[in-house]
Amino acid sequence: MLPTLAHLARVCWLWMRPLEPLVSALPASVLPMSRRTGVHSDGKPFVDVLREGGVLPGIKVGRGTNELSGTNKETTIQGNDDLGKRCAKYYEAGARFAKLHAILKIGPNEPSQLAIDLNAQLLARFSIICQENGLVPLLEPEIFVGGSHDIDSCAYATEVFLAACYKALIDHHVILEGTLLKTNMVTPGSGSKKVTPEVIAQYTVRALQRTVPTAVPAILFLSGGQSEEEPTLNLNAMNKLNTKKPWSLSFAFGRALQASMLKAWAGKEEKVDTARAAFHARCKANSEATMGIYKDNPLQENGYH
Repeated sequence: MLPTLAHLARVCWLWMRPLEPLVSALPASVLPMSRRTGVHSDGKPFVDVLREGGVLPGIKVGRGTNELSGTNKETTIQGNDDLGKRCAKYYEAGARFAKLHAILKIGPNEPSQLAIDLNAQLLARFSIICQENGLVPLLEPEIFVGGSHDIDSCAYATEVFLAACYKALIDHHVILEGTLLKTNMVTPGSGSKKVTPEVIAQYTVRALQRTVPTAVPAILFLSGGQSEEEPTLNLNAMNKLNTKKPWSLSFAFGRALQASMLKAWAGKEEKVDTARAAFHARCKANSEATMGIYKDNPLQENGYH
């Protein structure tokens, strides 16, 4: 039996209390709009459950994507319509940050300049609206990992997209110190041979050095397309690099935090303690990776070349 979000909500309170020693490792949680006003099984608002566990609640504000005419099925994000009014309501409901996700793919002629520019403008507009309503914008420009492209192609696409985003943010007078960046690691496509964490670290940090202003306080990485362990190893390698890193390099993982926990739990109340231990282990591992002190590096098991 696979656990649902509803199951997760029911046992969240059981997990949050023992999470308190690890709050520095998991300081915030993004809720879908369907959960922002939800309540726990004991009648307590779900936002309050997170707060009492020491976790800052945020909100996803995107409303899907639209196919961009004149391109090879590239897309643009939706979600800025009446966003100001919605952000005011989200803040009143307890949210303190908001997230909008824009994804570009790599292909023979992709990402196109049209898709890059339009998505960057939409992310910038989202950011300034959030700030005007008291929310910290968590902008999420991502280069899709699917495909057989090499790591150099990912690096180029990542740099071009990030550069366009920060140009747009500045044009919209966004206060960069009051933003967070959530983005992809620079990796080969999922259909290509893997490379070591050290190579990914070098490519990723170099792309960030070339594009992300020093005013940005933190960069949080996606774990999409990777195993549970791989992004932890990559993040650890980045934080071990002896080079300029003016931002905090941290994580905003989904699968890489939850996979072993959900497998251990399987939606059964009697498995909560086992699942909690698995969850804490992943939190601890990724917390150590933010400091470059994670020690468990099973490279052979992950199939690196």
